[in-house]
Amino acid sequence: MATITAGDLLRHWRVTRRLSQLELAGRAETSTRHLSFIETGRATPSRQMILHLSDELEIPLRERNRMLLAAGYAPVYTEPALDTPAMEPVRNAVRQILTGHEPHPALAVDAAWNMVDANAAIALFLEGVSPTLLSGQVNALRLSLHPDGLAPRILNLPEWRGHLFERLEHQIAATGAPDLKSLLEELRTYPGGEQPPGLPTPDQAVVPLRLHHEGRTLSFISVTTVFGTPMNVTVAELAIEAFFPADPTTATILRTRTPLPTD
Repeated sequence: MATITAGDLLRHWRVTRRLSQLELAGRAETSTRHLSFIETGRATPSRQMILHLSDELEIPLRERNRMLLAAGYAPVYTEPALDTPAMEPVRNAVRQILTGHEPHPALAVDAAWNMVDANAAIALFLEGVSPTLLSGQVNALRLSLHPDGLAPRILNLPEWRGHLFERLEHQIAATGAPDLKSLLEELRTYPGGEQPPGLPTPDQAVVPLRLHHEGRTLSFISVTTVFGTPMNVTVAELAIEAFFPADPTTATILRTRTPLPTD
């Protein structure tokens, strides 16, 4: 198997971002000749040039490390485990965000959509879910769409599936992560139908999650939050998935289920 070079990776990300050598050279304030030499292996990029081009191409931190290694440099971005002492400030920040979002459900996930934390209100989503899906490493997308998970309670399942598939496809296009490609292939095998044509409508700002709960319909909108200017891979790949009530009825039910703490 041929060795993948820094030039190969640079060309991959340039093509993925749909930029010509001329366009990238203009953004990076370098010459197309130099870019061509890097991509073909006729020139070895400096460490600074790799980081500069990575910024212009918005390459994920994990992949920047890979390009540095391919060029013979040490990785710049560390990947500390979330449960290490050094990551305690990050864990505390995630916990504060999740707790502050109560009584509304919220969870934290890594780049592969594995749950790393959740608030108390997320229990509403877990009612009736098979214990098998909740053992070991819990994947939020698998939990949502699996027939033994949340899927039987989702009233607009085809629409919600389409929404999640679209998000995952965008993430795959941005990162190229093979584990996400495998996850998408798995999720597509689950029953639930395809998104109906024309949904969501062009004037629909968000795709709601409509959930059957104790004879009533709860409606949520979701918002994704990421950490700004992360300096390590672990933090860069963390995301908070926060759910807000989409109507007054849902808001009232959530307040009743999970009362806010009193001082």
